[in-house]
Amino acid sequence: MSAVLDRAPGLDKAGNMLPSLREIEDAARVVYREFQATPQYRWGLSSQRLGTDCWIKHENHTPVGAFKLRGGLTYFEALQRRGELPKQVISATRGNHGQSIGWAARAHGVACTIVVPHGNSLEKNAAMRALGVTLIEHGDDFQESREFAMALAAERGAHMVPSFHADLLSGVSTYWWEFMLAVPQLDVVYVPIGQGSGACSAIAAKLALNRTLRIVGVVSAHATTYADSLAAGRVVEAPVTAYLADGMACRVADPAALAILLPHLERIVKVTDDEVAQAMRALYADTHNVAEGAGAASFAAAMKEREQLKGQVVGTTLCGGNVDTATVAKVLAQA
Repeated sequence: MSAVLDRAPGLDKAGNMLPSLREIEDAARVVYREFQATPQYRWGLSSQRLGTDCWIKHENHTPVGAFKLRGGLTYFEALQRRGELPKQVISATRGNHGQSIGWAARAHGVACTIVVPHGNSLEKNAAMRALGVTLIEHGDDFQESREFAMALAAERGAHMVPSFHADLLSGVSTYWWEFMLAVPQLDVVYVPIGQGSGACSAIAAKLALNRTLRIVGVVSAHATTYADSLAAGRVVEAPVTAYLADGMACRVADPAALAILLPHLERIVKVTDDEVAQAMRALYADTHNVAEGAGAASFAAAMKEREQLKGQVVGTTLCGGNVDTATVAKVLAQA
């Protein structure tokens, strides 16, 4: 299901959270201390499948297998620059944000505790522990984990790292900045929405580079808080039943993210877990890269709209490849 967004008034007050071109370039220098720009390729088979030129940005090639690391690096750099590095940080995640914060905390010698919901990805949990993270399992979904993490941070006097913040956006924006510089002919990009940092960062890069490309948001059809909230012009809580697209399994949208997204997204596309699984199989066959559910959502949405994309240059993002071995084996076996 696709939906064109209604532009309700009063939700555009967070635009000042977006980094400028200079701030994105400064953020890139911080990111590149840890790893270089990730590649983007026009894969022949994927383009053939889509029926038009399709470029894929490979954020699965960062050292934690997802785009989130960029934001963690700039968030901690900002804390250090302001002389505010804490002794301990706490955050909540389904996995990739937690790896990002764990990596950056370790680099700065800061103790890190991450809260995940019960039943979270075993391999994402293991990856966080390997970075020195103290992992706590609490709650049935991300929102419950987040609320527990906030209470725990207050109890311990620790610094709570949010999932959406200006200092995260500056880092995440570097990947869209790289993509738009490398492929200036892009007509439209599809961006998955979890808590909103990826989509808001795509908007930031577009504005900073003064590009005219269109940005289409992608949500799970089983976690529709952002689609519902954008349509209503206010935060609308929605139940989460997503299985594969756990990176987009948010129950409550972030109001600051909504304020940025509303005036700049062309529309929202909802993708089901079945469509995500199909995209995971297609990406593996076409590129031999493994995509997690949220990492395949961008391509799933483009495939869903392929009939209206003829003759356009399409950008998609394999924004993460962290999926449990058993899950990816099951998905591939269902081809």
